[in-house]
Amino acid sequence: MKLLEERIRRDGQVLDGNVLKVDNFLNHQVDPDLMFAMGEEFAQLFRDEGITKVLTVESSGIAPALLTGLQLHVPVIFARKHKSLTLVNDLYTATVYSYTKKVSNEISISKKFLGADDKVLIIDDFLANGQAVAGLIQVCEQAHAEIKGVGIAIEKTFQRGHELIKEKNIRLESLAQIASFENGHVVFVGDKETEDAE
Repeated sequence: MKLLEERIRRDGQVLDGNVLKVDNFLNHQVDPDLMFAMGEEFAQLFRDEGITKVLTVESSGIAPALLTGLQLHVPVIFARKHKSLTLVNDLYTATVYSYTKKVSNEISISKKFLGADDKVLIIDDFLANGQAVAGLIQVCEQAHAEIKGVGIAIEKTFQRGHELIKEKNIRLESLAQIASFENGHVVFVGDKETEDAE
């Protein structure tokens, strides 16, 4: 998705440890127009899959998931990372390790919102080591829900997450695929292919 790639080039910041900071348009301050375009793209990619629920993890996945759900006209569920007085019983849970925060969280979804009749599209902001998506896959497996695909805003193809999803034979669609970080700049997969062809 060229629009997202251009925004990453313009506003993204490469930090030490292969971390890409995109907090001015995706995961702190959110650009609603960009989220709408991303939602349209995900909806177009998965339109024929019979999706009944869009699933994500709080909080950075909520914006792209919500706009995808809007386009598909289906509910959006976000797994909670923090305990709540109203979310205590009849839960599907999984443990998720955060690469950027270096902490593990138990994510939870109420059993009343996800079941065996559901066809699920998982949406998240980043795919790196794949732990958040792995947790959501576990939750879907507990619910016996059918996973129709995973949609990722930004994928770091040089980390393990891609393989983890493909090993489970789950369709993966990423709007921006990063091949590497070089000298503080983002190199997208398409850039690498262009360089190799020259």
